Amino acid sequence: MSEPRDEYASRLAERRGGAARLSARQARISNARLAVFALGAAGVLLIWGAHWLPPLALAPPALLFLALVVWHDRVIAAREQADRAVAFYERGLERLDGTWHGRGSSGEEFLDPHHPYAADLDIFGSGSMFELLCTARTASGEMHLAEWLSRPASPEEVRKRQAGVAELRPRLDLREELALLGEDLRLGIHPKQLAEWGAREPLHGAREWRMIVAGLGTFTLLALFAWLARYLGFASPGPYPFVIALFLGGLTALHLRGRVRGILASAEAPLRELALLARFLERLDQERFECERLATLRQALSSAGAPAWREVLRLERLLVWADARRNQLFAPFAAILLWGLQFSLAVEVWRQRCGLELPRWLAAVGEIEALVALASHAYENPEDPFPELVEAGPEFDGEGLGHPLLPTDRIVRNDVRLDAEHAVYVVSGSNMSGKSTWLRTVGANTVLALAGATVRARRLRVSTLALGASIRVHDSLQEGESRFYAEIKRLRQIVELAGDEIQLLFLLDEILHGTNSHDRRIGAAAVVRDLVRRGAVGLVTTHDLALARIADELAPRAANVHFEDHLEDGRIAFDYRLRAGVVEKSNALALMREVGLDV
Repeated sequence: MSEPRDEYASRLAERRGGAARLSARQARISNARLAVFALGAAGVLLIWGAHWLPPLALAPPALLFLALVVWHDRVIAAREQADRAVAFYERGLERLDGTWHGRGSSGEEFLDPHHPYAADLDIFGSGSMFELLCTARTASGEMHLAEWLSRPASPEEVRKRQAGVAELRPRLDLREELALLGEDLRLGIHPKQLAEWGAREPLHGAREWRMIVAGLGTFTLLALFAWLARYLGFASPGPYPFVIALFLGGLTALHLRGRVRGILASAEAPLRELALLARFLERLDQERFECERLATLRQALSSAGAPAWREVLRLERLLVWADARRNQLFAPFAAILLWGLQFSLAVEVWRQRCGLELPRWLAAVGEIEALVALASHAYENPEDPFPELVEAGPEFDGEGLGHPLLPTDRIVRNDVRLDAEHAVYVVSGSNMSGKSTWLRTVGANTVLALAGATVRARRLRVSTLALGASIRVHDSLQEGESRFYAEIKRLRQIVELAGDEIQLLFLLDEILHGTNSHDRRIGAAAVVRDLVRRGAVGLVTTHDLALARIADELAPRAANVHFEDHLEDGRIAFDYRLRAGVVEKSNALALMREVGLDV
């Protein structure tokens, strides 16, 4: 397999060439349409102005113009698809170049300010983990990916996801084709609306009533033709059968009006984009999968043996036919045929047969899309391995860890081992030395590992861990909370997490720095001691060297490590390398002088 960058660049050049050719063809067809239109206009003058040509002479240019219109529409559709293919590979190269920030779906709607780590680890928002990973085309796909990034999975579940990601990783053609299905798919498919619509109380006897209404409509139309036959010289029963049929149809419609009211409207609103979903389902139906998870998901995309995409297309066709009742020319016949009532009942019959399947189909599509997103990330970062999942814990043993949101050429890798014997590392260091980034590096890789993704490391061995982080805690004007009060509330949340069934990995940045040194040292030591007593493991950062004593108090289950800086040409520089022991210097005054403060 070629390098992702080379493959993306090669395909991008090919797709751009195709888009350029289609654009040129579109322009030529547009010019041809204009020329044929002008020819037709000249023909009109020659026929009705100069009387030089017969009216049939307009038929060839008219037919040619219609053919050009159809061809033009198809070329426009093909060019738009080519443009989406170009955008697909451009976004891929942006991810490889580290210029993807702010270019994709940020997932901000999934951000819960009270989540124990989402805001601290940049899981959602601009420049977030979600934005880097998300290639989903449906809301269900986004929801699945967001859920996977928001809570850890069991080792068994993670292994199943890893197998799916590994199988999807080389299928670049599939990922491209899914991306070409249209920009409206994410906006048009609303899982909650579909689930509510599919689970509505059924109309009893809908199938039987549909047959009755169809028979009445047909009888009414035949009675009308029989009445009108008298004007063509045929024997006619007169208007009475027609009037009786209209009366019976009206009574039936009146009887069912309350029960079918809103069926079509409620179907058209959430299902307007189901044609796109059908194309998505049809494309997935063409794939053959080997791993258990993907094979099970593909099997879920069916109903009583019929592919889901066929059922969805059938519903979409029913809605298109039902919409014909709004045509002014057809409206009188639609009234006679009880057209709206017929198709309301037809949609209800479909809903009773497949409505409860819709959430299952969308869930399967969403899970496949989430796996595709993780597979794209794995494909674009071939050196990132899958972590090894262990049952017993707590354990986080990583070698060569780097932050997955940073470009690979800017990453400085470090090692860490956290387990029952090495429960806490107190990370000291000067300002800007890399302490907070190191906490986020450990946290982000934990999130990826327990979501089923590859990790930014040379090797990682991890057990199922709940995450709790206090890195980016702010005051709240709306809730009337100071920064310190917000932090101690978060610490309480983290301590409570340590009492749950899943063992905890805590990440505490500059713990309790909103209070005085005396209270801070006592409070921080008490919090960390309580977390360790509850079986948690984690990292605590500080630039207050007094807090480094926490490691001494908890030894041998705790240790001090640090980052440091040095001078280069009179300026402070950092190497972001993690070292054993406590940092021996501070750079606060030097940094203040560097920005021009007189200290």
